[in-house]
Amino acid sequence: MSVEVLDGATIVSFVEDEEAFNGLIHDRFSNLDTNHDGFLSYAEMLKEFQSLRVFETHFGIDVKRDPDELAHVYDSLFVKFDHDANGAVDLEEFRKETKQMMLAMANGLGFLPVQMVLEEDSFLKKAVERKP
Repeated sequence: MSVEVLDGATIVSFVEDEEAFNGLIHDRFSNLDTNHDGFLSYAEMLKEFQSLRVFETHFGIDVKRDPDELAHVYDSLFVKFDHDANGAVDLEEFRKETKQMMLAMANGLGFLPVQMVLEEDSFLKKAVERKP
């Protein structure tokens, strides 16, 4: 982890750099696709959702969440990625939804820079590293 300065423009610039963004998407998708079938199952996506620990922490402190509530949140996230509702996420669905999420984060951050603690292999860290 590292502390980085980030703003919405940095994220937008990264997403608009199709070569860099699509390369990272392809690499992340390949890492998540543990059975190498070209699709992400719910179980494969669930591991990624859980590793983010967004819902299990509050400002970095572990909190106990209702398991049924967490399951509902993870189910809802999977549905957001599975655009054609076939029970699996292909590379294009993964790319499109990740792009939407990144742009939503950029919109939320706005133009004022903020300091954030970022995981080394996160999309946001890659956006900061790419910044000119």
